[in-house]
Amino acid sequence: MPKQKTLRESFSLNGKGLHTGLNVNITFLPAPPNYGYKIQRMDMEGQPIIDALAENVVETSRGTVIAKGDVKVSTIEHAMSALYALEIDNCLIQVDQPEFPILDGSAIQYVKEIERVGFEEQNIEKEYYTITKKVEYRDPNGVSSIVILPSDTFSLSVLVSYPSCILSNQYATLDSLTDYSNEIASSRTFVFVREIEQLLKLNLIKGGDLDNAIVIYDKEMQQSEIDNLTGLLGMDPISVSQLGYLQKRPLAFSNEPARHKLLDVIGDLALIGKPIKGHVIATCPGHTVNTEFAKKIRKELRRQDIIFPIYDPSKAPIMDINKIKTLLPHRWPFLLIDKIIELKERGVVGVKNVAGNEQFFVGHFPQEPVMPGVLLVEAMAQTGGILVLSGLDEPERYSTYFLSIDKVKFRNKVVPGDTVIFKLDLLTDIRRGCAYMKGYAIVADKIAAEAEFLAQVVKNK
Repeated sequence: MPKQKTLRESFSLNGKGLHTGLNVNITFLPAPPNYGYKIQRMDMEGQPIIDALAENVVETSRGTVIAKGDVKVSTIEHAMSALYALEIDNCLIQVDQPEFPILDGSAIQYVKEIERVGFEEQNIEKEYYTITKKVEYRDPNGVSSIVILPSDTFSLSVLVSYPSCILSNQYATLDSLTDYSNEIASSRTFVFVREIEQLLKLNLIKGGDLDNAIVIYDKEMQQSEIDNLTGLLGMDPISVSQLGYLQKRPLAFSNEPARHKLLDVIGDLALIGKPIKGHVIATCPGHTVNTEFAKKIRKELRRQDIIFPIYDPSKAPIMDINKIKTLLPHRWPFLLIDKIIELKERGVVGVKNVAGNEQFFVGHFPQEPVMPGVLLVEAMAQTGGILVLSGLDEPERYSTYFLSIDKVKFRNKVVPGDTVIFKLDLLTDIRRGCAYMKGYAIVADKIAAEAEFLAQVVKNK
């Protein structure tokens, strides 16, 4: 399984803030495993740190703003997008203003620096948010929506639509994160000329100019009105003779605005806190719908401390029943797992297909067959035994025995015809032959049972 990554070394950038116009210094530093993304305000007393997570989003007008108490940082989406797309899991970001620099309006400078310093693989496996069924969020306006469908990898499709003769409908896709650097990162933010005055009244885009944004002129204005806007922005006067895009360099792509929206979606979904396995379809996305969707996912992650495994019965297992028998001493009728479909350094996933002619159904219960809870616990323990024993030399010479079972909960019945997925993960490193594990029995994306186990590995006589 892929390992978590952090930066090999730190790097710094400097630029002005899009909305504040202030000069900003920003530094990206390596961070330990399971650290995630955190932002530190170096200009404030105590140098407070904010977790870059969706529940800390407080504003989404023309950018994503996170806050914790009086500590606030805005326009973080481009940096988050670059970190996520280049698969950096852990990073501390230090900034000396309440906003990230806009740079050229894209994520390309972040990407170049990340690629320059490189990454360091860490000795902890990545933990994905794996989509097992359709997840959807629709904005109350009825226009914007985000849908994620099951997929083995991350991919993204974006459709944008504006009431504009210059920028109406555009579509952009990203089939693999490996394409991000060349296909998405250089896409710049954009604004309509007709929006600028209102944004200035809201005390925004003080640092905006033709060096860091694509400006779309899609409604004819008097030259005096244009002169007034450039004056308010502190820009040199410009003369516009026809509708179209205003910029100092040509469009990087014919659908650059749609690609930039895709860039933003990635940056906002990075606030989920885990890399995603799923296909994202975003229709008319914006920071509000993006972050509301991320908040929905975060609530689900907080509700359950388990990411349900995906079981594809058509795929060959890592271990079939014959291989399992070489590791476990159990035999019929007490061998309670049929195959192993995932085996990592610190986790394992097993499967049992519950048949109607299981021996225990004879007495439990004849008129309402239910798999005994104690056998669900035993099956979890057997799955955990595979995890522990598979890491040993000559595993057939060892057995695992319970020392304790704690925090057992039964949530749903298991009945004939069910396929039970057993997911076991180590809670601590194995020490002195003792393994402390958390286990789940899952049926159809519902937890049937859960427990914590302490087991000891003993050499057979």
